[in-house]
Amino acid sequence: MSELALTTGRWPGLLVRYRDRLPSLPPDAQPVTLHEGMTPLIRAERIEQALGGDVELYVKFEGLNPTGSFKDRGMTMAVTLAKYRGAKAVICASTGNTSASAAAYAARAGLRCIVVLPKGKIALGKLSQAFIYGAEVVEIDGNFDQALEIVRQLGETGAVAVVNSINPDRIEGQKTIAFEIHEQLGRLPTHHALPVGNAGNITAHWRGYREVAALTGEGLPVMLGFQAEGAAPLVLGHPVDHPETIATAIRIGRPASWDGAIEARDDSGGAIEAVSDWEIFAAQRRLAREAGIFCEPASAAPIAGLLKRAARSPLPPGSVVVATVTGNGLKDPDTAALGAELKPAIPALLGPIRDRLGL
Repeated sequence: MSELALTTGRWPGLLVRYRDRLPSLPPDAQPVTLHEGMTPLIRAERIEQALGGDVELYVKFEGLNPTGSFKDRGMTMAVTLAKYRGAKAVICASTGNTSASAAAYAARAGLRCIVVLPKGKIALGKLSQAFIYGAEVVEIDGNFDQALEIVRQLGETGAVAVVNSINPDRIEGQKTIAFEIHEQLGRLPTHHALPVGNAGNITAHWRGYREVAALTGEGLPVMLGFQAEGAAPLVLGHPVDHPETIATAIRIGRPASWDGAIEARDDSGGAIEAVSDWEIFAAQRRLAREAGIFCEPASAAPIAGLLKRAARSPLPPGSVVVATVTGNGLKDPDTAALGAELKPAIPALLGPIRDRLGL
């Protein structure tokens, strides 16, 4: 893929770009794509100063995928293979981003899409996406984990293809982020931080990094996962029956990819830790105001976690850190606007405006 192709809108999508590294994709399967992937890797110089001396921090901004989140990486693979195998409908449980992505890719493929949502636990920006793409939305009086169990049972009937990350095709698609980071950075990072909810993403990152390292012989990054304090089953070591956090995308008490997350943590010599809602909120604002990146609350968890860790012990000099920012801030604008207040309007005259601004 030439630099010209990447800058003139001819990026082919993940399944074409990395087809030779996706062995589960049949040669005759036609990709269902919205030209996802190749999201920017943005250096955050002002924030990296807080992590210790001589540390580089890069943000992999997955909020610039077609439906605004990293879910598109796995969904292109899952829906492609669902259609290839003859499915007429796909189904998912969701706290929001999965529903938006599943609905968009199902629409692209001409498949029916069914979404099971926990009542009152989804940001409006995400719910509106599911509706506009034509998904059939079923709201339940329960949490995400209960919704996923229902979806599992429906999937076992054979009537629908499940496209949550319990589907291994999702993990295969999502691992491509490691390939992109290696290409963009020119090396593997020393550390990688990301939010952890259902834990499919940390599992996929680790799989991708291991595949890159097997080809290049480079050292693997230390994996750092961050959960919200009110929804931190991997930190506590047991499921959380009633998870609560403003970070709706990681409000999950029973991660489906629990074992994969623990493997990534342990094999990399990393950690999975908790951050408070306040720390998440503060990191979201800091990322916007010091790096120009507007992400949804859950996406700020790795920045919050890195800052919290650095306050205890700065990262080693020479560290190259990548943080995956998983979703766009426009997914949940209401949370971002908390505490914001416009001052009373003033006359449309230069004098009052200068007085207000102190100019």
